[in-house]
Amino acid sequence: MGGVNDLLLRAARGEPTPRPPVWFMRQAGRYQRSYRALRERYTLPEIVRQPELAARVTLSPVEELGVDAAILFADITTPLHGMGVDLSLVEGRGPVIHRPVRDREGVEALRALKPEEAVPFVLEAIRILKKELKVPLIGFAGAPFTLASYLVEGGPSRHFLEVKALMYREEALWHRLMEKLTEAMARYLRAQAEAGADLLQVFDSWVGALSPADYRRYVRPHMERLFRALGPLGVPVIHFGVGTMGLLRDMGEAGGEVLGLDHHTPLPWAREVLGNTPVQGNLDPAVLFAPREVIRREVRRILEENGGRPGHIFNLGHGILPKTPEENVRYVVELVKEVSP
Repeated sequence: MGGVNDLLLRAARGEPTPRPPVWFMRQAGRYQRSYRALRERYTLPEIVRQPELAARVTLSPVEELGVDAAILFADITTPLHGMGVDLSLVEGRGPVIHRPVRDREGVEALRALKPEEAVPFVLEAIRILKKELKVPLIGFAGAPFTLASYLVEGGPSRHFLEVKALMYREEALWHRLMEKLTEAMARYLRAQAEAGADLLQVFDSWVGALSPADYRRYVRPHMERLFRALGPLGVPVIHFGVGTMGLLRDMGEAGGEVLGLDHHTPLPWAREVLGNTPVQGNLDPAVLFAPREVIRREVRRILEENGGRPGHIFNLGHGILPKTPEENVRYVVELVKEVSP
């Protein structure tokens, strides 16, 4: 990436950087005035399926905030359509699966994903962005467990009872489902990298619902397989989960060049557990609603906790919340650039 801002790539490789790169999960979204104006005319799936429009939304936070990376605008459920899943994105609720996958017939009905046929608009958006961006582009996908949780539960869940019931009652069927999703996401992420994505992030948003023992039995083998499949691409991969402090060691061993930390995970402890593995995080998204002196204090705290060690990517511990004041997001970027040791 000669001639462009490559701070994120260097940090992801654990190399020294003059300051931590900064970007945000959900950095394109409803907190932005420009995005809200666009959503008055288009639904989220309509934006994703129009490459020029998706590229425009992806670019907007880079231009408006000065972040060090762009993350492709899409949804983690986007590739599931290409596997034959009938789903809707319901405002205020999230993905709704119209025929939950809870038996062998449902698992076997899932088609092999062919990204060039199923999501050509995603790949075209990447190619458009690569012509314009002066910062790295992050592609992404949902992790197999998180996608399985939507498919089995039928939508978002608090307790994941249907998922755990399937895991415990029909272990062979569970692994078959996870194998299918692992292969599909490996293909999806590979296609994004081949289209031009500079880094990849795997979102395991709901895996924190599992105990370490269950993670090791029901999830880790599939994550290891996924990261092995991505290894030959030579593209750094960020492995992120929520509520995963108890799983962090296992997640680090499962794979990923960078481990994303949620805001419940102490950064110094994580760096000790993970050794030289680069980390990403981990400001509480709610801090962005606080007065500026509190924001400054918390940003400085995280930077001081890292202590100038190489391999730190500044981010939130989860995505930007919809009603976050836009000026506060910009202020965090300014602070990271200003007060970094």
